[in-house]
Amino acid sequence: MRTLVWFRGKDLRVEDHAPLTDAVRTGEVICVFVLDPFFFAPERARTLPHRMQYLLESIRALEASLAKLGAQLVLLTDKSVDVIPVVARKWRVDRVVAQRWTEPFGRVRDARIARALHVPLELWEGETLAVPGTIKTKGGTPFSVFTPFSRAHRAATRIEAPLAAPKRVPALPSDVRSPRVEIPTLQELGITRNPNVIVGGESNAHARLEAFLRGPARKYETLRDRLDLARTSRLSADLKFGTLSVRTVWTKARHALEKNDPVAWEKFSNELLWREFTHALLWERPTLVSDPMRPEWKRFPWENDERLWKAWEKGATGYPVVDASARQLLAEGFVHNRARMISASFLTKDLLVDYRRGEAHYLEYLVDGDWAQNNFGWQWSTGCGADAQPYFRVFNPVEQGKKFDPTGEYIRRWVPELAKVPDAHIHAPWKAPEAVLRGADVVLGKTYPRPIVDHAHARERFLKLAKKHLQSARATSSLEST
Repeated sequence: MRTLVWFRGKDLRVEDHAPLTDAVRTGEVICVFVLDPFFFAPERARTLPHRMQYLLESIRALEASLAKLGAQLVLLTDKSVDVIPVVARKWRVDRVVAQRWTEPFGRVRDARIARALHVPLELWEGETLAVPGTIKTKGGTPFSVFTPFSRAHRAATRIEAPLAAPKRVPALPSDVRSPRVEIPTLQELGITRNPNVIVGGESNAHARLEAFLRGPARKYETLRDRLDLARTSRLSADLKFGTLSVRTVWTKARHALEKNDPVAWEKFSNELLWREFTHALLWERPTLVSDPMRPEWKRFPWENDERLWKAWEKGATGYPVVDASARQLLAEGFVHNRARMISASFLTKDLLVDYRRGEAHYLEYLVDGDWAQNNFGWQWSTGCGADAQPYFRVFNPVEQGKKFDPTGEYIRRWVPELAKVPDAHIHAPWKAPEAVLRGADVVLGKTYPRPIVDHAHARERFLKLAKKHLQSARATSSLEST
């Protein structure tokens, strides 16, 4: 049997790669990656600079790994829906195998290719621990609340041991011919390399996992929310691009933590199950990539003030923890989850900017820009998603900063103009005595902005607006259903 193994950007590894393992077991193998212009056209790639940098490094690492195993990664340039059926017929393959995608546009793509192929398209699981759509309530409906979903997932899902990498992958069949295509460089795509972006590739992903389990994992339950400490796993990009399988992360973390640090294991495994939850929801409700889950939020009267948006986007709101998170995103393509929540709450509730603008901005710059995770994180913070925090919970950026960055180290790193401000005033410099600001070389309105809104006033404004709108929307919905 001759199998075309299609690597698709969310499975960039040779370990625990079920389609590759099965292909090796059954005969001849052709390994393919398509440089689809949807992502790789320079004008498109430049809109995703950090993700593209990680992706290119990971494709090169995959190419090298396959070469060590005796195989070649064949690179193709064209739209996947066009080129895969053509080469499958040209190379006389018996089947095409790939890892399934959850996102609706990926599912549409796969349906189109399956119809165009003359051979079967076999989609294997691997993006998640459980097959999306299989964890249901007792009534057979999808879960919309995380805690019962996580309990059902733990009870129902049997997680097998990860597959070892093949010892060898057959060389490219001698009759397979394809023009030599090189992996594009960042320079060719018009992107400047950012040395602060996390490095891609399977071996680097494994190194991050091992480093996490040796260190930060042991205090995960108590320190994971600290902005000033490197106490998270930093595996989100590795999971997004599949340089590590989620099954590998689950298995190794469970082995390292469950017996000796069960609370840390419960907290960390819940983060992996939240990822499962978001993918399951997106599978069941594909429209959530563009619409809020709670229908009463569809016509919410966002103000979308452009001046306020620009200040938030570049980190010039006058609220240090919000500005630090904005600048971290632009500088290294990563934002701590606690900082993401603070910033999302501030944008949507203090500034009344549509959550979808913030979501799109994050998706542009995040290395780990995952459609399901990013979307549901923003909906959760806004109050319009699954199991979301209540809309009336509005984060106070000053108090959040004090709690999770107590000495201001996170702020000083990303907002260096406040570096000399004492701990007592770092989270609200506009309240500091003039003498303190002079001693710290801070001139409000010049070296650092004054707050663009008053949080207390903005909070009350949002709560009144939200209450009025949601009551009206629910009343209208009730009338329409009668």
